[in-house]
Amino acid sequence: MAFKAAAIQMCSGVDPEKNAADMARLVREAAGQGAVYVQTPEMTGAVQKDRQGLLSVLKGEDDDVIVATARELAKELGIHMHVGSTAIALDDGKVANRGFLFGPDGERICVYDKIHMFDVDLDNGESWRESATYRPGSEARVAALPFARFGFAICYDVRFPALFRAEAVAGAEVLTVPAAFTSQTGAAHWEVLLRARAIENGAFLIAAAQGGVHEDGRETFGHSMIVDPWGKVLASAGRSGEAVIVAEIDVEFVRAARTRVPNLRNAREFTLETVTAEAGQVPA
Repeated sequence: MAFKAAAIQMCSGVDPEKNAADMARLVREAAGQGAVYVQTPEMTGAVQKDRQGLLSVLKGEDDDVIVATARELAKELGIHMHVGSTAIALDDGKVANRGFLFGPDGERICVYDKIHMFDVDLDNGESWRESATYRPGSEARVAALPFARFGFAICYDVRFPALFRAEAVAGAEVLTVPAAFTSQTGAAHWEVLLRARAIENGAFLIAAAQGGVHEDGRETFGHSMIVDPWGKVLASAGRSGEAVIVAEIDVEFVRAARTRVPNLRNAREFTLETVTAEAGQVPA
């Protein structure tokens, strides 16, 4: 079965209401191009690196403007609407970096909370501690839609291939990586990581990204991308600013790729041994 999928690139600011309006405009554009599945980036609702500033605009899921707008768009347009993620206030004072999938009836199909926290120290003093604000998820998700099975991930998750392999083994034919990649790491790793996850799992991969210089001063890498199971980039956006990219997803290609290179079936269990050389021992 073939269908059209879209990735929405945004440059979200600090105001969720404005971001929701921008999202709606871009999603309608995607649906107008025939997309029946539309994905938005990580942190669709607000890109705000100041913790207190972020907490001041957060709502619970039932009151969140992004969630409400996405639900309405899915029903209005008759599409599957995937909010890549938005920040959701939790009862314990923490925050969930949570993705949402809504069906054409406007009902929520599933949610996914980002599992791997972006706690890193990069070059030039750039440092992030996502775990200081967010509560990590612990459950992977695969959703069986009428046209394909989708596996879920968010941004930094892309560096943990076991997550994608587990989803592929569970039947995922389309992997998703909505993101807000930093400019520094994006330039070095973004495309190669996306293409690798698609190739090694014989799956399509859709990655809607944040792109540009945001209100809070952060710069994200953009380059939203749709990749096929052979690693070919079917559609991509530029580095900065809004974009809508659309590609046709033919699920038969997943089966063909996994037949040509059946690494999911050929995987074997193994043991690992560490051998320590004696002092003074040198290679022959």
